[in-house]
Amino acid sequence: MNTFVLLLIMIVIGAAIGGVTNSLAIKMLFRPYKAIYIKGWRVPFTPGLIPKRREELARQLGLMVVTHLLTAESLKARFLNDTQERAITGWLQKKSDRFFKSEEPVNVWLSRFDIDSPVPYVENTMDRWIQSQYETAKEQYKNQTIRETLPERWLIRLDGKVEVVTDYILEKGVDYFASKEGKERIRVMIEDFFKTRGTLGSMIQMIMGNASLVDKVQPEIIKFLKHKGTHDILEQVLRREWESVKDWQWERAFSIVTDRDLLVRLQSVIKERVDLNSWLERPLGEAVAPLEEEVVQRLIPKGVEMTKEILADKTEELLAKMNLQEIVREQVNSFEVSRIEDLILGISRREFKMITYLGALLGGIIGLFQGIIALFIT
Repeated sequence: MNTFVLLLIMIVIGAAIGGVTNSLAIKMLFRPYKAIYIKGWRVPFTPGLIPKRREELARQLGLMVVTHLLTAESLKARFLNDTQERAITGWLQKKSDRFFKSEEPVNVWLSRFDIDSPVPYVENTMDRWIQSQYETAKEQYKNQTIRETLPERWLIRLDGKVEVVTDYILEKGVDYFASKEGKERIRVMIEDFFKTRGTLGSMIQMIMGNASLVDKVQPEIIKFLKHKGTHDILEQVLRREWESVKDWQWERAFSIVTDRDLLVRLQSVIKERVDLNSWLERPLGEAVAPLEEEVVQRLIPKGVEMTKEILADKTEELLAKMNLQEIVREQVNSFEVSRIEDLILGISRREFKMITYLGALLGGIIGLFQGIIALFIT
């Protein structure tokens, strides 16, 4: 046989054996997926290496992940650093514009998070708080006087209201006695007066008549109410009474009205002033606008910093509670062997081909040497 042909045949045979052997060895890593039995005898090398050792592979992968990949130190170095902190802070500040510039009502935003209207809860909380504060104040100040407890500026303002009250009383008095109702009241009072005077009163009444007396008395009463002296007298009386009220103990002041009436009035006034329903109908951006600078410039950076510190302190504990090793083990065990094969081949298919080609190359070289040796022997 021609020497060149012999060497070529030996090289081809050696390359085929080397390539096929390596390719078969690679396939035997995964296949067959299950053990093969012939009359109760298990065929050697079945199942493949990875299906046979899948439990151990899953355990080792889990251990590798928590020991070398997702370690507390690597996570801290990757995420808990100043660069990431600035990036997260900037991202949150940018995203906050969605809330502070929103034109949608507050109640629409709440509905997106399946949050019911907070008005009943807030109002009930306010009512309980007002009641508790009222009871506390009542117990604390019951033995103190109004003069001792009210701020000086309040007392000065109340002193100034005495003249206003005087004007109001006299004005309403004039309006009343100038009206038909007031005139009728004057007539009744005159009749009652003469009735208590017996015969003399009846005679005077017959002579003058009620109508003429009313027409004469009514202007005089109005004139009296408008007189400056009347104003001064009433104002003096009210000021004297007000000075006396200042020395009342709060226990006496509280006794004038029932607790229930006062509490209901306080609660009603505060709820009217707060008007939560109106607030919920306002655009979210308008409602939270006063908080924008505080939230964006201080709370967001502070919140990110605190979160970073908490995670830095609790990373090991969190990873331990997550039990990543067991999660990886369970996931790998739940995979079909074909999926594991696809995953590994998807990553290393090129390298496996190179191993096959390398086997063929080595087989060809070995075949070449075998051919040379055979030529020398023959």
